[in-house]
Amino acid sequence: MTQTIVVLGGAYAGLSVAHRLLKYTRQQVKDLKVILVSKNSHFFWNLASVRAIVPGLLTEDQYSLPIEKGFAKYPADAFEFIVGSAEGVDVEGKTVKVATKEGGERTLAYDHLVLATGTRAVDAAVPWKSAGTYEETAAVLARIQAKLQTAKHVVVAGAGATGVEAAAEIAFEYGKDKEVLLLSGDAEVLGGDSLASNATAELKKLGVKIRKSARVDGARELPDGKIEVRLQSGETIMTDLYLPTMGMAPNTEYLPANMLTDRGFVDIDEFYRAKGAKDVWAAGDIVWKPRGSFVLSDKQAAGVAKNIDLVLKGKAPVPVKTLPMDVLMVAIGRSRGAGRMGFLKVFSIMVYLIKGKTLGIQSLPGYVDGTAF
Repeated sequence: MTQTIVVLGGAYAGLSVAHRLLKYTRQQVKDLKVILVSKNSHFFWNLASVRAIVPGLLTEDQYSLPIEKGFAKYPADAFEFIVGSAEGVDVEGKTVKVATKEGGERTLAYDHLVLATGTRAVDAAVPWKSAGTYEETAAVLARIQAKLQTAKHVVVAGAGATGVEAAAEIAFEYGKDKEVLLLSGDAEVLGGDSLASNATAELKKLGVKIRKSARVDGARELPDGKIEVRLQSGETIMTDLYLPTMGMAPNTEYLPANMLTDRGFVDIDEFYRAKGAKDVWAAGDIVWKPRGSFVLSDKQAAGVAKNIDLVLKGKAPVPVKTLPMDVLMVAIGRSRGAGRMGFLKVFSIMVYLIKGKTLGIQSLPGYVDGTAF
């Protein structure tokens, strides 16, 4: 009897789980079938989004590749790819309702369900996460690239890791040709992390101007194309390009409320099983445990794939282990960075070599075709 695993989400965690099950579990569980559902037909390497907004630095195939081609090596009866979005989950009936790209609707029955739909930027006009379909994401990037080319003044709002990296990429490329203003809603960048002073020093070397305790209340485009950014203090700032980086929302609207935390993320146990449902698992930013992270997503996905493998073989799942310490690496331009492993700070040049040099794009093909796992 076919064992059907439905994986929702075609980003880091979703692809990892799908490939691991097909490559390894199916060797023993011969009747295994994986159905991967993704709103985006392409895998978007969003770690590189902060560099992709700068025209001419990356080609599209360096940060975005078709998903389906990467699974072509598996038997047709073992894998199915659906471009669409989950609209609802019946945990009692063990079915998922999916709206397809073509405008149709399908109901998928599952033996095990993997939730990996991640998070999205609250403002869909920025590309820090996949903005939906492949076409929508490509259009967002093209719009920002075009505006950045002619902009003389750029405001980056939100001084978390994404904001710091985006401001640094623009300043590194254009230098004094463009004024880059980074707005931090908190008293320090990176939310006051121990790396705040290091990151601030590196940003200033690039010429980035930083406003602290400057929380944005809203922004609007004026008839002449300028953007008016309004701060909570009542002050307004005029700019040519506004890039908000604050605010991530979980893509969990299709799930029953009893499966979610008070912040809207999937509530899980130590095995990364979703609470309030049977045979449902979750990994990646959708669990936000302890926060969103590429490295954490990879570890969580590996743990979920292992536990599904164990359960299918009649064994008990094991607690999912991620990282023994909190790791934060922030690329600052294409030569420097700020980072720490736990409380131990990492030299700026090491952060560049580990992350900033490529932002991991060399790993994209392996994620898509499964050779990374």
